[in-house]
Amino acid sequence: MENRTEISDLGEFGLIDHLTKNFETYNVSTIETVGDDAAVMDHFGKQTVMTTDLLIEGIHFDLMYTPLKHLGYKSVIVNLSDVYAMNAQPTQITVSLGITNRFSVEALSEFYEGVYAACEKYKVDLVGGDTSASKKGFIISVTAIGEVAPDQYIKRSTAKKGDLICVSGDLGGAFLGLTLLEREKKIYMENPKVQPDLEGEDYIVGRILKPEARKDIIEFFEKQQLHPTAMMDVSDGVSSEVLHLCKKAGLGCKVYEDKLPINEATRQAAFKFGLDPTVCALNGGEDYELIFTIRQEDHDKIVLNEEISVIGYMTDLEEGCKFLTKGGNTFDITAQGWKAF
Repeated sequence: MENRTEISDLGEFGLIDHLTKNFETYNVSTIETVGDDAAVMDHFGKQTVMTTDLLIEGIHFDLMYTPLKHLGYKSVIVNLSDVYAMNAQPTQITVSLGITNRFSVEALSEFYEGVYAACEKYKVDLVGGDTSASKKGFIISVTAIGEVAPDQYIKRSTAKKGDLICVSGDLGGAFLGLTLLEREKKIYMENPKVQPDLEGEDYIVGRILKPEARKDIIEFFEKQQLHPTAMMDVSDGVSSEVLHLCKKAGLGCKVYEDKLPINEATRQAAFKFGLDPTVCALNGGEDYELIFTIRQEDHDKIVLNEEISVIGYMTDLEEGCKFLTKGGNTFDITAQGWKAF
């Protein structure tokens, strides 16, 4: 039996000290961090972006198959992804938790290990947060702050007719990872003696449990002096995000099935589940890729990057939002991705 320390043994301040004691800072803009009434940051003539996300047990994650360390990591990543989606560099985060008494100090330390791993990888400083008792379930709220050179941030609403629609990485993997974990959970609930079978499915399981944010793409833009005309991250599924970009800009679009980037492991997993890989790529959420539009004349700048695919282009509003299949059929794009309510 491993040692279990009750949170009540440490008290709130003791717990915060315990969880944040070894934290180092990576950014000159971080002046004061955890331990005061508020953090102090100075962005030296840069503009500040800020975003926040709430993750609730039973809605956004299931602790039956989500290791706490992975959950800590992912809680940070989903917020950093929103900062990168503004063409900004994340610099600080705050983490607030609502905790029931079924969690020990050791369990929370594991969660924070994941938080630290993400902070270290993305060079972001944890500068504050709050902890509270919760009646039911584990509640996580992360806020991320980032900086961007004056007026270099990119909104969702600024695409122009004729712009190319691009997406980073590949799509649909996280949805299939979730499908697999849910299936294994169901089998386990019916027969706890059966060991989960995740053999050979590392790719899709990794996509849901340990996503990454596309820092590399933002750095690529800077190096190529490429300024996308509009951008957002893919958290709810590409179909919903494309419709967002169109609606905000007052445009239509054409998206091509044969241009959607789908990893081979994702494709195989889809076939195993009797699902259409295209539908998974369009409507599956939580890929945390970037979807953005660029001017046609910038096409040559992205050709070199294997991590970027052009999936379509923006059209007049009257043309609607259309999806062209490999077979030559045309459908209206509908948002069937994740809906929060």
